[in-house]
Order: sequence, then structure tokens, then C-alpha cells
Amino acid sequence: MSEISNLKEMLKKSGEEYGKKIAYQIKQEEGKYQTITHEEVRQMIDALGTALIDMGLKDKKIAVIGENRYEWEIAYLSIVCGTGIVVPLDKSLPENELKSLIERSEVEAIFYSKKYETILESAKNEGIGKLKHLISMDLSKHQKGIYAQKELIEKGKELIQEGNTEFIKASIDNEKMSIMLFTSGTTSASKIVALSHKNICSNLNSISSILEVDSSDVFLSFLPIHHVFECTVGFLFALHKGAKTVFCDGIRHIPENMKEYKVTVMASVPAIYERIFKMIRKQLEKQGKLQEILQKEEQYKNTSMEEKKKVFQEIHDMLGGKVKLLISGAASLDAGIEEKYRLLGLNLVQGYGLTETSPVIAIGTKKYYKVGSIGKTVPKVEAKVVNPNQEGIGELIVKGPNIMLEYYGNKAETKKALQEGWFYTGDLARIDDEGYIFICGRKKSVIVLKNGKNIFPEEMENLINRIEGVEESFVFGKQMSQDKNDIKIFAKVVYNQEIIENTYKIQGKEKIYEAINEKIKEINKTMPHYKAIKGILLTQEPLIKTTTNKIKRQNNLEKIRKEENGCN
Repeated sequence: MSEISNLKEMLKKSGEEYGKKIAYQIKQEEGKYQTITHEEVRQMIDALGTALIDMGLKDKKIAVIGENRYEWEIAYLSIVCGTGIVVPLDKSLPENELKSLIERSEVEAIFYSKKYETILESAKNEGIGKLKHLISMDLSKHQKGIYAQKELIEKGKELIQEGNTEFIKASIDNEKMSIMLFTSGTTSASKIVALSHKNICSNLNSISSILEVDSSDVFLSFLPIHHVFECTVGFLFALHKGAKTVFCDGIRHIPENMKEYKVTVMASVPAIYERIFKMIRKQLEKQGKLQEILQKEEQYKNTSMEEKKKVFQEIHDMLGGKVKLLISGAASLDAGIEEKYRLLGLNLVQGYGLTETSPVIAIGTKKYYKVGSIGKTVPKVEAKVVNPNQEGIGELIVKGPNIMLEYYGNKAETKKALQEGWFYTGDLARIDDEGYIFICGRKKSVIVLKNGKNIFPEEMENLINRIEGVEESFVFGKQMSQDKNDIKIFAKVVYNQEIIENTYKIQGKEKIYEAINEKIKEINKTMPHYKAIKGILLTQEPLIKTTTNKIKRQNNLEKIRKEENGCN
């Protein structure tokens, strides 16, 4: 397919090519499914967009909030392809933050699923921002001043039959803000990222040209759809390629859903791939086949991915037998896990990007791949490292048509992030002689020691997280004396009591501490002395994270300090 310049053009071109193919397969009840073709999807988008303009929402800001479902995707495209500006909202936010975003974004209408009905009715009644219209994804008919998405689609079909072509013929300004996204704000208040059709479509063109995905593929939609990684790489990419999308029943059901729908492509976060790997390992142990598999891994490690797939077919069958591409993003993937997948012939690659870059900057592919690397930049995107240290590590900056327009309404932050066309990512990286990029950690989270050495917490956390029974960890620098430069490395470790006690055949907090401490000492032996972890804090309470599962470093640090000072 030729390149696309906006999402309306994408829908038209892919609709003409793949119209009769299934776009969505939706579970109704045990063993029964509803299917929707690509042609039907485009008809629904045209009808809903026509109805929205008829409601007076042309050029207005409209939000979408809810679980991953086809109605969310139809709503998004009916807004962005000729009506107004789409504002995807994070479904995990508490009520006060949600209301704050409604006010800040100045949305006049919101598409929502049943779960958010009470919050949104209260926001409308309180007169928050410019909110006028509530549109339910679940109602079949308008009621009590709330519109039903299904009824609006029917109304739009009637309007089109009567000759209304305002949405269908709407022209798209490819360079204008059409999408408003709130950053997750791991270290500061969320900023509003302004993206255009050009930004998103340049990214779709780039990944389409290097990832071997086509209309025979089945995508599993799992990550929150408001997040730009799932939105571009899952939802929009699947429609662009004429593929089928299926929706996950929940984190515990990922392997069975992969089997049920014969999934071929999935974009997810490292924690999910770690979970799947542990599930496979447990299954092999139960069957008494683990040692045999480990020997085969060694025996076939230098063969092709296709050969490995044949050898390890029974493992592929645990995931439906059809997996073609697994993409890991949104956080750093442990190189050990990555290597294990590939030894089994499972094509797991790392991608890297940010909300501000629409999102993909770089990705590993069949052709360009190195363990531990995020691959090379996608076509039309440039990357370089500025102010590198002796090891070649510096801040990664990038340039390309996928870079955001601005931080909406925030000139100071825009000026800081965008300089002479280059976007400053805030991530530290090194680029090897072949152009492979290795992410080392966030610039803001680096711990600088007295000897001037830099510690990247993420690197250390990956090692700790490999310990059997460790759920997650948080590495931080602790000041040991009046000298503010006298910093030692500590780790807060979140453990699973049941797994620890079963694995190490121990009981009680003291024994658990000893067992984990011994494992930390083993890690210390593998690294330079200055990197050694000097102390650990144990807990079963999860770390404070963003809704996209990133560790909120400042919040966790503040919590540790409060606990040490006896405050709760």
C-alpha cells in the first residue's frame, strides 16, 4: 500500500483493499462471537462523524474514555477524521484528576463506557469546563439527556441517505493539532502533547515499511488504548494493514486468549512478557520437560528463528501456535528474558518511543536486531546522543515528521524540549558503530556517586527482578553522612512471600531477608565495587507507579524517607 498522509486517507485506502476482511472479533458468550468487517467499521465511522457534526461539534474537542473495545476505536476515528480534536483520557485516573483533565482540555463532549457514568454526570452537572454532551458506548437509545453511540450511528446513516456529506467530504489539515494527549507525568504534572495527522501517519508509514505485518494477522489488544503505544502500534496499525483485532479478557487471560484467537501480533510491556515466560517455565517443570528444553536451547541456539519454531512447536502451541511478532515497549525489557524468547523461536523485539514522538523512534526487526538494544531508528527519524560521557552515554535527541507540534498551552516546556527541530527525550543512551541504540535510563533518575560515576537504577532493577520471588524493585541513592556527595546504593524489593518460601524452603521475615540478601550479594559480585547494593528494604506492598506502570521515582523516594523518619 502506498504511503498515507492522514487517517481519513488511511481508512479510505485500507477500506478499499481489505473491506470484506474481519476487523474485529468480539466475544459475546462462551463459544459465540460477533464479527465486524473493515467495510462496516468505515460505514460506522462515517455515520457517527456525520451525527457529531449535526450535533454542532464541528472543530470541537471531544474526549473518549473506557476499556479497550471497538466502540472506543470507532469514536476516536469519527472525531479525528473530520469532526474535531480527539482527547483520549486515561481510564485509571481517580475522579478528581479526571475532572481536572476535562477542564484543562476544554472538551465539549465525552464518549464513555458505563463504569464512568456517575463521575461524568457529576462533572456535567457541576459545570466543569465546557462539557455539554455525554455519549454512552453502552446504551442502545438516548435517555435522560445522555446520547447513545449506537443511536447516533443510526441517525448518521439516515443523514447520509438524505444527502449529508459534511463529514465524508471534510478535508483534513495534516499539520494541525488533531489529537491531544496527556503525558503520564512520572516526575512532574502532566503536560498536553499536541499531535497532528502527519505525526501519527508518518509513524504508521515507518513501522509499516519495516514490520512484516499484513491482513492475515490477528492483533491482541491489551494495553490501555488511550496510551499512544497501543493506540498507534495496536489499534491504528491493525486497521491500516487490514488485520483483525481481538480484545483481551484481562491480564490473567492473555495466554488463553492468544490460544483462543490464534493471535499473531501483540504489543505489550516487559512485565507481561516476564509473566508469560514464567507461565511457560512452570508448565514445563510440571511436565518434567524443563531440562530437555534447556538442552535443546543450547543445541539449536545458532539456527534460524524458523528452525527454532519447529523444534519448540509445543511451546508455541501454549500461545496458540501462530505468534509471529511480539513487541515490547513503554519500559526497559530485561535482555535475559528477550534472549530466552528468541532461543525458543519467539520473535520478541524491543521498541522505543514517547507520547511526544507518536510514539515509535526505534524498533528491533527481523533484519536489524541486537539483544538489549531497541534496534535502529525507523525510516525518516534521526537520532543522536548529546554531551556523551567517556562510555559514550548521553541524552538521546531525535528529529523527524513524528515529533509533536508542541506542549499545548505551555511555551516554556515546549522551548525546553524542542530545540532547532530536535526533541530532547530526557533518556540516556548510547549508539554503537552499527547504529543500534541502547537505552541506559532516565536522565532525571541517574544516581551520581562521589567518584563521579553514574548509576542507572533501571539497569540494577532488571538484575534484582530476575531473583525468583521478586515482583519488582526500586534502586535509589542514600546519603550516608553530612557530606551530600556520600551516596550509597540501596534497593527496595517487593517480594512474593509464597514463592520465596516455596523456592528457598524457608519461613518467616528474617529468613526471607537472608535469602534475598544472599541473592543481592551474588549480583554485587558481577559488577564493579562502586555499583554494589549496600542495603535492602523489603516489602510486599507494590511500588507507586503511573497508570502505564512506570515507577514514580520521586514519590517512592519520598515514601521511603517518610517511613525512615517514622511518618506514615
